[in-house]
Amino acid sequence: MAERCGWVGLEEIYVHYHDTEWGVPEYDSRALWEKLVLDGFQAGLSWITILKKRDNFRTAFAGFDPNVIATWGAPEVTRLLGDAGIIRHRGKIEATITNAKAWQRIEAQQGFDRYLWDFVGGAPLQNTYADQAEVPAYTPLSTAISKDLKKRGFKFCGPTIVYAFMQACGLVNDHLIACPCHARVAALAR
Repeated sequence: MAERCGWVGLEEIYVHYHDTEWGVPEYDSRALWEKLVLDGFQAGLSWITILKKRDNFRTAFAGFDPNVIATWGAPEVTRLLGDAGIIRHRGKIEATITNAKAWQRIEAQQGFDRYLWDFVGGAPLQNTYADQAEVPAYTPLSTAISKDLKKRGFKFCGPTIVYAFMQACGLVNDHLIACPCHARVAALAR
């Protein structure tokens, strides 16, 4: 690929993530929740840090099964605070447990996938940015989703985190138009 998006570094793990996963529409409730949690853990850090630790996170957090994590309490928080393979931040760990319970409520009511996709009318928003400097850090829509998630009990889901999540999960296609992934990702929309 000649002209990937400007944020992609040279590390193979980052290139592979960009080329095969970032921006691909995700429709699975559990996978969407996992990505939102990981974007919350990324706050204040670089995404490459999370990407390199993602397998450790999956092991430590029971495969990101929100039904399991929703039952956790102080013993699991203590265990996770001692796990050097993940980001050991008490607030983010406790938020993951809280978010699992919030996920369960939304999943039972309408499905977490449908809840999120309804914000974009069921289809990814297709942006046509030519330069990385045009891509916003957050939008009025990510702000609205953030507010609604917080109202429903979620934590670590501010507008910037939500927009990064929307980009990662393909709710919005922010591959630059010169990037070969832009057209491929656009064609994956349901």
